[in-house]
Amino acid sequence: MQPEKNHPVNFENTETAFRDQSNASLRQSYQLFNVMNNRTLVQTCKQLVGLALAIHFPVNGILRKTIYRHFVGGVSITDCSNAIARLAKRNVLSILDYAQEGEESDAAFDATCNEIIRTIEFAHDNPRVPFSVFKITGIARFDLLAKVSEESSLTSEEEAEYRRVETRINAIFRRGYELDVPVMIDAEETWIQPVLDNLVLRMMAQYNGKKAIVQNTYQMYRHDSIARIMQHHRKALEGGFRFGLKIVRGAYMEKERARAAEKGYSSPIQPDKQSTDRDFNDIIRYFMDNLDSIDFMVATHNETSSLLLASLIDAYNVPRNHPGIYFSQLYGMSDHITYNLAEQGYNVAKYVPYGEVKTMMPYLFRRAEENSSVKGQSSRELKMIKTEIERRKKTGISFISLPKHSKS
Repeated sequence: MQPEKNHPVNFENTETAFRDQSNASLRQSYQLFNVMNNRTLVQTCKQLVGLALAIHFPVNGILRKTIYRHFVGGVSITDCSNAIARLAKRNVLSILDYAQEGEESDAAFDATCNEIIRTIEFAHDNPRVPFSVFKITGIARFDLLAKVSEESSLTSEEEAEYRRVETRINAIFRRGYELDVPVMIDAEETWIQPVLDNLVLRMMAQYNGKKAIVQNTYQMYRHDSIARIMQHHRKALEGGFRFGLKIVRGAYMEKERARAAEKGYSSPIQPDKQSTDRDFNDIIRYFMDNLDSIDFMVATHNETSSLLLASLIDAYNVPRNHPGIYFSQLYGMSDHITYNLAEQGYNVAKYVPYGEVKTMMPYLFRRAEENSSVKGQSSRELKMIKTEIERRKKTGISFISLPKHSKS
């Protein structure tokens, strides 16, 4: 049943946001975000953990009980069942994200490809998991992608290697098509994005009929993102296939600016955050104006953008659970956005990464660095958690332990 549309979303509702968390769990979350609010401390921890893992010092137990537990669903697909069930109980869906990266061998790329296909098959059998997702650098060598993007000449060995990349990508999207499971491919650095865009558009033309099985991702901190999205949308309209995509603000800003300065080209990044926010919100309006030909996901921890989309869905008089519109946040972050949207009947999904502790460390340190470098991110989390702790003290509510869920 759809909630009444005169009930707006209230992201200040901490009771809804933290309903499943015990008092002890809230305090642990507060301590974790307090550490991540200190950039120097994050960098020190990163160096120490890297050293500990390199010399095989037993830190896995400590990591599992702290940052890993907060941001990771489990070590395997089946190990994520508890997290999926807990989220589903609150009307929140899950997107399993196999976080393997940094490999270089064909054997590793084939193994990752097979694991991604398993997430598609799992999603087909589980209505709580509506999408699959992957990074192209999980199944292809970065330097090869850069060379293809630059349209440089390839050796015969590289040509054969690139054909194997195409085979993996086709296998992933073909399985998504066979099982009717949409598959999103993450955005990456600008200098390998051209090959990624070309591959995805080819796959869209092949597999996106009435449904957007193949979905691209666009980072709105790039100043050309609106133009690229509109250009790709036109190609979809001309080609007679449905356009599917996700928008994010972006993940490689410092790296992008540093490389542009080093190589002497104009930075692809917006001049300021206000420009990114403007383009992010403008493209949401474009999506709503073209809902007849676009399926989209707005992946953001920004309250203003989330409220904009929520209000437009109501203003356009489409169902809050319209199958072509999704909100998304990362597992372990912005629960005040996730659960309050879900409470009001909107489609919302958490990105739930999984993998072994050592495998997950690059991902976890990106989350820590993001929280320490993005102005206000950890501060917002801390504020919301503190508000809920104080609310419970005032009302005399005591949550002793987290709810137990059996694996399903």
